[in-house]
Amino acid sequence: MLIIRVAGGLGNQMQQYAMYRKLKSLGKEVKLDLSWFDVENQEGQLAPRKCELKYFDGVDFEECTDAERAYFTKRNILTKALNKVFPATCKIFEETEMFHPEIYSFKDKYLEGYFLCNKYYDDILPFIQNEIVFPKHSDPKLQKRNEELMERMDGWHTASIHLRRGDYITEPQNEALFGNIATDAYYDAAIRYVLDKDYQTHFYIFSNDPEYAREHYSDESRYTIVTGNDGDNSLLDMELMSHCRYNICANSTFSFWGARLNKRSDKEMIRTFKMRNNQEVTAREMTDYWKDWILIDEKGNRIF
Repeated sequence: MLIIRVAGGLGNQMQQYAMYRKLKSLGKEVKLDLSWFDVENQEGQLAPRKCELKYFDGVDFEECTDAERAYFTKRNILTKALNKVFPATCKIFEETEMFHPEIYSFKDKYLEGYFLCNKYYDDILPFIQNEIVFPKHSDPKLQKRNEELMERMDGWHTASIHLRRGDYITEPQNEALFGNIATDAYYDAAIRYVLDKDYQTHFYIFSNDPEYAREHYSDESRYTIVTGNDGDNSLLDMELMSHCRYNICANSTFSFWGARLNKRSDKEMIRTFKMRNNQEVTAREMTDYWKDWILIDEKGNRIF
């Protein structure tokens, strides 16, 4: 049996779920461990989270039992010493690289990781796109507004822009890890790329800092700042993003999924060259791991 620990925000949860689906497609016996979201485990977290996977209609998975989790995670002193001397005996796998192809051959492991790399499951994304069904907004008026927005976004001349600010700039440890990646130069280059393709494009901006967005993108003939999908309804921004022809992502798994769930045959997905400041990336790896994505670095240079 394989067990995947689910942890983090919605985008990360969806990646762990996508890995679950990928391994199931290979005939593996796989279950998810949701214990990270237990109240006692969320105490002291920098950003407490809920298991938002359950908000989607159509998402189906099997959850592990406490005993099944303990089989992998409860280790005594002797077991820990054995694992240290003979790493292959360890039943816990911790992600350390952007891509671990060996995961596909595992038979008896507890997997800890975020599995961001698109190469893990890009071949089953069409299945996941059809499986994930977004809920309705809790406010019928805003649900109607969202439906009207999606109808407009389905047109040719549309692009989404995700501006992730908030904890990326207010929390020192997050700023050190994620800051200065989705820069003004990055967004300027991404917008320029889109306008070179289609100068009539209208941009829909999604941000956890709408005031900043209004200051920097004030031309209402070109930009629309989308608000109203807050709290438990915030995942509906992802649904809206998925209806635009172009998706300009922040270094955020939330907007990556807005692009991944986009079913348009003419879509173009744009992302930051790197995700974190503490991870080495190369053009060769990234163009392989993120096939068909447009990569732009923090200086505004397109990566080939």
